[in-house]
Amino acid sequence: MRSMFFIFASVFVSVYGLINFYVFIRGFQVLAQGSTLRVVYTIVFWIVALCFFAGRTLENVWPSGFSQVLVWVGSFWIAAMVYFFFAVLLLDLLRLINRFISFFPEVITRNYPQAKTVAALVVIGLVAVILLGGYINSLIPRIRILDLVVQKSRGEMKTINIVAASDIHLGTIVGRKRFDRIVDKINELHPDVVLFPGDIVDEDLAPVVRQNLGEALKSIKPRFGVFAVTGNHEYIGGVEEACAYLAEHNVDMLRDRAVKVNDSFFLLGREDTSSERFANRERKPLAELMAGIDKDYPVILMDHQPVQLGESARDGVDLQLSGHTHNGQLWPFNYVVKALFEVACGYKKIDNTHVYVSSGVGTWGPPVRIGHRPEIVNIRLRVESTADSLSRR
Repeated sequence: MRSMFFIFASVFVSVYGLINFYVFIRGFQVLAQGSTLRVVYTIVFWIVALCFFAGRTLENVWPSGFSQVLVWVGSFWIAAMVYFFFAVLLLDLLRLINRFISFFPEVITRNYPQAKTVAALVVIGLVAVILLGGYINSLIPRIRILDLVVQKSRGEMKTINIVAASDIHLGTIVGRKRFDRIVDKINELHPDVVLFPGDIVDEDLAPVVRQNLGEALKSIKPRFGVFAVTGNHEYIGGVEEACAYLAEHNVDMLRDRAVKVNDSFFLLGREDTSSERFANRERKPLAELMAGIDKDYPVILMDHQPVQLGESARDGVDLQLSGHTHNGQLWPFNYVVKALFEVACGYKKIDNTHVYVSSGVGTWGPPVRIGHRPEIVNIRLRVESTADSLSRR
């Protein structure tokens, strides 16, 4: 586990450092040589750029208001860095093209130092507006309603009201006030079951304990329980501790096991694929987990990462719920996850299996969402027998 986390952290820090250096150099070049602003800029830039790592480290050993400030500043900076990078890259490409095909107006070429300053101020203003809009957007989850039908011959309930909230990332950023609002929205939907398809905890458990987020979990009031599976962030932060805390606060962790709910349907939860990388533990094959399930009942599967969807269709799952992708969280990364996953976000039917991949309700890193809304998913699953289905035609 430690070796895999070290590799992941090393790659992340390397890319993060290179992007920051590129942005820093371009900002540094805007300021006049010999100006004291260059010294101030250098100090402030690198303090802000290191805030995220300093805050994350500090909250493990001394969680406090100061560590929270560092995490918040550093988290916003990650999003700012991304859009500063895109802006600077675009400007550099335009400068390169202008060397071969001169198209810059004379007012720019004649007053280049002033033009650089104006361009820098415009970019800063645009990035600030993007971050503000993305932050406000991240606080207002929509309720995504899906009406689905499965044909099954057994089960007491003919309509199952499911509420799912993936990728909450409870911790410093998604704290008590925000999670209380999410819980209120969940309870307003009067669910039969509440499902958390992974990444309930944002790596570090200390901020969760300090804010007593477990009490908020206990205030969720479905008819038949709250169920969850592990995600990659539970593994990054310590899966056994995270699962124990969630179980203590009325969350039934389905780790490669199934439960039958109200003699009406089966809920099946798979261990996250991160178990192999971080804990050297292979998750059980889906076919093995399905072997003891009566498929005359509806079968609902939670699997945090939307991979191997063909297995779910082959083995008789009626509904699969996943998350993980955040739909990229920041535009244009939605195109990246779309290229990586068969279903990156939204609904798809594969043979007789309904698949829904949620964009998630929380955030990781930047408390910002650009280009899409966070969501709580309300699935109203209607169970019909074959005879019922034929009579409706």
